[in-house]
Amino acid sequence: MNYLHDDFFLLSHTAKRLYHEVAKHAPIIDYHCHLSPREIAHNHRWENITELWLGGDHYKWRLMRANGIAESLITGSASPREKFQAWAETVPQTLRNPMHHWVHMELRRYFDINELLSPATAESIWQRCNARLAEPDFCVRGILEKFSVEMVGTTDDPADPLDDHLAIAATGISTKVLPTFRPDKAFAIDQPAAYQTWLKKLEITSHRSISCLADLCAALRQRHNDFHAAGARMSDHGLDHCPAIPCEEAEAAAIFQQVFQGKTVSAEAKEKLTFYLMVFFGKLDAEKGWTKQLHLGPYRGVNSRMASQLGPDSGFDTIGDSLQGPGLVTYLDALSAANSLPGVILYNINPRDNYLFAAMTGAFQDGTRAGKIQFGSGWWFLDQKDGMELQLNSLCSTGLLSRFVGMLTDSRSFLSFPRHEYFRRILCNMIGSEAERGELPDDFDTLAQLIRQVCSENAKQMIGL
Repeated sequence: MNYLHDDFFLLSHTAKRLYHEVAKHAPIIDYHCHLSPREIAHNHRWENITELWLGGDHYKWRLMRANGIAESLITGSASPREKFQAWAETVPQTLRNPMHHWVHMELRRYFDINELLSPATAESIWQRCNARLAEPDFCVRGILEKFSVEMVGTTDDPADPLDDHLAIAATGISTKVLPTFRPDKAFAIDQPAAYQTWLKKLEITSHRSISCLADLCAALRQRHNDFHAAGARMSDHGLDHCPAIPCEEAEAAAIFQQVFQGKTVSAEAKEKLTFYLMVFFGKLDAEKGWTKQLHLGPYRGVNSRMASQLGPDSGFDTIGDSLQGPGLVTYLDALSAANSLPGVILYNINPRDNYLFAAMTGAFQDGTRAGKIQFGSGWWFLDQKDGMELQLNSLCSTGLLSRFVGMLTDSRSFLSFPRHEYFRRILCNMIGSEAERGELPDDFDTLAQLIRQVCSENAKQMIGL
């Protein structure tokens, strides 16, 4: 079958050499994902392909809904085999959506299945996938080894215990599995009941009582230290936009006290407290030499009826159109002015902001390390061929591709590692084709070093592997 052949996306001789001789063999540094530390710690196995392929994957759920599939066959009570059949009915309708590529790359790379998934092939593929899942090496650690995954960065709330990470480290697994400090719940003061519950959980894991802002910051600092001891070298924040209203400690303390007493606060007060805490988190990161990730811009749970039924991360989010520049400039400048700007990776979800984010990285570089401020890879709705090419072109036009920390999966699925292959083919095609057109030097060794740096070496250096 010609589809997704060995040279797909590779449209020149140089592109093919760069991919097959260099990129294909680079280890995977998946520094941002949402894989379960518990599943890694317990070397999880899956009962069937539906659990592995469709469980928790809202990318697929959105397409199934768009194809008219009933919710019972997506997240509901239907059997795993019925859900798999519904997915098989959807896949042929996904032509020109990146999912059609990803599905069949996963079938090939994990299961050695070259057929197209359809209603007619569903039973055969169901049986073969499940037979492969029953083999001894098809487990979490087997997958990590198969795809040469040197590092995985999970996403962890500071109130969560790090027991699973400590258990992983004790196994001697060759893949480094490091926690990432993501304190988004610290900003959720507009949900007072949930916030009180989170504070109590944070008290337990930090071994500190919390009744004022100073207590909160002390508990968060303790957890930041605990994460560092467990190997963390990155933080992450998922925000609609960076807060743009500066706030001093006394005002932030007064706002926190209102929340602690169960009072409702204004949207402006939330923005102010968020700004104060974000500066605090930035300083913590800078003290330890961490890199901060800022995922900015989505509108989450916009279908309130369905989001209330199924909860977050169930496929009811979309690209936001918030004004990103003012808050981002204010925040980065506040840290820079305090000489406390850590490494930063900026991710946008709206493609209109590509050049805004890419150019902003140059304004805050300080010469202390190469690639300190980064324009991150195409994220979420931009995590596909067009989005990756747009991101690369914006980055190349305003900064240094050679210092780019490259691709990540941002996934909850252990089947997502071929996303790195997808990105690498796109990158090699871009560089190889431009070299053959005379737009880049026709020097294979120079180009190969660029590819190695972007595929894994820069990310390893960022994390200190």
